[in-house]
Amino acid sequence: MERNELYPIFLKVSELSILVVGGGNVGLEKLTFLLKSSPNAKVEMVSIDFLDKTLALAKKHHVKIIKDAYHEKYLKGKHIAIATTDKVTVNEQVYHDCRERSILVNVADNPPFCDFYMGGIVTKGNVKVAISTNGKSPTTAKRLRQFFEDVIPDNIDDLVKNLNEFRKTIKGDFEEKVETLNEFTKGLVSKKDTNEN
Repeated sequence: MERNELYPIFLKVSELSILVVGGGNVGLEKLTFLLKSSPNAKVEMVSIDFLDKTLALAKKHHVKIIKDAYHEKYLKGKHIAIATTDKVTVNEQVYHDCRERSILVNVADNPPFCDFYMGGIVTKGNVKVAISTNGKSPTTAKRLRQFFEDVIPDNIDDLVKNLNEFRKTIKGDFEEKVETLNEFTKGLVSKKDTNEN
């Protein structure tokens, strides 16, 4: 069986600088996804044309809009770039320019030209679950996201906050604290009764 070897991380994109290249439907989709998860993300978009919906969303979230063709100068100071144009040559140029500058890059719908994928995300307060299909099936990630949105209780954030307060009261070294928290929370994950008929 093929194995997903991606390393999942959660980025503080409000402290990073992101460039989205392209102002069409795919650019809107990526921007929407990014801002839904991280409303305070620092984003710039560059494109000759923008959809009205993109401009409205950008205005709401203080996204800088640059009406121009892509040029490598727009990568200056960026940590992440997302290429979403309908021109393969432009998207691949963004990729190569980013590789030369050690900037993480995602070229929409082109997995070999991606350092990372934008998977499905479920957020309930402080709890966030990210889903990856290794770039193979965004539809599967979407369905899994819907599943987890249904099964993760809405009050999960109360549990997280209470456990955080409890953690502060635990004495001992790191291992003792982990053991205490593991014992305290093991009832959260109930195993299916093996004696069921």
